[in-house]
Amino acid sequence: MSTGPAPVLSLDTLVRVRRGQRPSEAPRRLPIPEGMSVPLGCDAVAVPARFGPLLLPRLPRVGCVYADAAYWWWIVPSDSDVALEWPAPAHYAIGAVLPETPCVPGLIHKPDGTIPYTPPIPLYLAVCRIMGIPPAWSRHISA
Repeated sequence: MSTGPAPVLSLDTLVRVRRGQRPSEAPRRLPIPEGMSVPLGCDAVAVPARFGPLLLPRLPRVGCVYADAAYWWWIVPSDSDVALEWPAPAHYAIGAVLPETPCVPGLIHKPDGTIPYTPPIPLYLAVCRIMGIPPAWSRHISA
């Protein structure tokens, strides 16, 4: 049995292979309500549904919030994960892209005005507090 050079694929072959593939579905995102704008981009933070009602009264401003049986989703500006370690079981979703779920969560809170954001720092602090985890910047560093 000889092992010769690998076969060379022509551009035509690659195009035929690509055309034979089913186009991938676009990612499902949380929908921003009509009339609202996202000048800072859009990400989302999901927390288990049992924590959602505990977070609402702790926030100075609440943006768009979506919910299903498993999670409450909070719209935040893009890059709200920079320098923040969102504690598990919270989930940070870049672009407000939903994981594989049977349906899109329903909108349960819409703020007055045209901006859908919940401020990320108060949300982060409230999530840490509710989950009993100190914020990343206040943890001890061992040498």
